[in-house]
Amino acid sequence: MSYARGRVSGVTAHFTADRPALRSWLPGFVALAAIWGSSFLFIKVGVAELHPLHLTLYRVAAGALTLLVVLAVLRDRLPREPRVWAHLAVVAAFGVALPFTLFGYGEQRVESMLAGIWNATTPLVVLPLAVLVFRTERLTARGAVGLGLGFTGVMVVLGVWQGIGGAHFVGQLMCFGAAACYGFAIPYQKRFIAGSKLSGLSLSAAQLVVATVQLAIVAPLVAGAPPVPTALSPKVFLAVLALGALGTGLAFVINMRNIRIVGATTASTVTYLIPVFAVFIGAVVLGERLTWHQPVGALIVLLGVAVSQGLVGRRRQRVVTGAGTRSTPLAEPAAH
Repeated sequence: MSYARGRVSGVTAHFTADRPALRSWLPGFVALAAIWGSSFLFIKVGVAELHPLHLTLYRVAAGALTLLVVLAVLRDRLPREPRVWAHLAVVAAFGVALPFTLFGYGEQRVESMLAGIWNATTPLVVLPLAVLVFRTERLTARGAVGLGLGFTGVMVVLGVWQGIGGAHFVGQLMCFGAAACYGFAIPYQKRFIAGSKLSGLSLSAAQLVVATVQLAIVAPLVAGAPPVPTALSPKVFLAVLALGALGTGLAFVINMRNIRIVGATTASTVTYLIPVFAVFIGAVVLGERLTWHQPVGALIVLLGVAVSQGLVGRRRQRVVTGAGTRSTPLAEPAAH
């Protein structure tokens, strides 16, 4: 569970006329959307037996272990500077521990496909925070129009004309709160961490390690001691493993490769495919159904995101970037 946009990702960009072949990146691009889109299904399965905090603890620990193994194989290292670890503690809390947990709480009340739709609202929160709080962006007319469209889409998804209240509405707000956490973590990372010379893999692994420690402290205090993994049913155990090793570990490696090949801007368009996979998987596997206004609102949200990112309304210059300064994959909407 974030977004690789050239303007907020902290990835150094340069323009190039080269155009990589589709076969070099499209399979990984689709695989990434499928992995992140299916994460909402795994969360739904996991919270059927696990407290949301316990689910988050297990998946983050599995993801941290996965990236630590990759670090060892590539002979990379974790950060050593105390300042970097201090900032990573903030990003770990708002970019991993809190949003993952909020999605878990939310999916106790709403459909997994609806959680996937709310995940797509992250860029709408990133922009105003980047402009007003962290001052890493400037608000343009295009950005303002995109925000307006996105806000309209949010209201349509919520179905505010039907009245406000109930567990379903609260669950939607929790999912939106998770997206808002990503919206805070991304510009924070851009402002305080993106300039590091450490690899994105190193920073991401460290972030997951910190989040694991945070959750290991908080989860027992709030939800009691987590159950031993062997006490879980096979389907929940596999869901946790998939969330951690695939959605939180392997997905980052795939995302880094996509960014390296086609650039942060193109890689960020995975945002538009994630809700499609989330809705399809939720409908086919869990038999979930949406009311008419939820997909309509989702389309308006995605249009607002596209406008605010400059993907609609003007010709875009293609960007190629290096992934050396990234922490967690900012394209991760994360859930993840």
